[in-house]
Amino acid sequence: MKTIKDILYFLSLPLIILLIMAFKGLADDKKLENIKHTNPDKSFAVVELFTSEGCWSCPPADELIAKLQKGNQNKKLFILAFHVDYWDHQGWKDQFSKSIYTGRQKQYATWMSLSTLYTPQLVINGKTEMIGSETAKVLSGIQSAMLESHPENLSIKAARTSGKTIQVSYSTTSTAKSTSILVALVQKQASSQVAAGENAGKNLSHVQIVRELQQRELKAHDSFSFKLPENNDAWEIIAFEQNQKSGEIIDAAGIDL
Repeated sequence: MKTIKDILYFLSLPLIILLIMAFKGLADDKKLENIKHTNPDKSFAVVELFTSEGCWSCPPADELIAKLQKGNQNKKLFILAFHVDYWDHQGWKDQFSKSIYTGRQKQYATWMSLSTLYTPQLVINGKTEMIGSETAKVLSGIQSAMLESHPENLSIKAARTSGKTIQVSYSTTSTAKSTSILVALVQKQASSQVAAGENAGKNLSHVQIVRELQQRELKAHDSFSFKLPENNDAWEIIAFEQNQKSGEIIDAAGIDL
């Protein structure tokens, strides 16, 4: 019989997940011992959090993905935090919010036949959604995604062309129909001192903040250009292939800048 340590190794899940589960009392030994994973190298989880600095219930979800980011040693966990703009009228303008991110969340509502938008919402591999602060459901969803096997067809490269301009190129062997390639410029970490709204007086820390998202029809290869903001923060590029009829993400890749 496999031990919990053995199973977590084969799942390639970060150690932090086990620590969180133990702290919250969520570990289920029998469930873990029955998990089998025959192809860990071809699994991944794209985790999208829809959040806002204007939402009082969002900080716990931000903290959860920060723990996941800290323990992400296998690089198969791709975390994207989209700051939506529909909370900005509550007295505080989220500096990271964009209407395009609200539009992306609306698209998920259509794909998943949801009647409303809410924060914090978390979506895994474009297929399942849950409240982003519900630790047990989030970890279970990531674990389920890591049990699936996908063809590895996407690769990306990034190079600085001039100044703060980054050229990102990708290649893929995928021939999937109705599929788009999405490429995100991600700021690894930032913080804000919130002066008004539901989180007034709080200093909020954020990770994996999507600062720009570009989308095109999937081709065998293509390139994108991004302009880095004028700071010395750490950045990451995350690219993924997504079916535009169902929302399912079929492959993903990332690279640190």
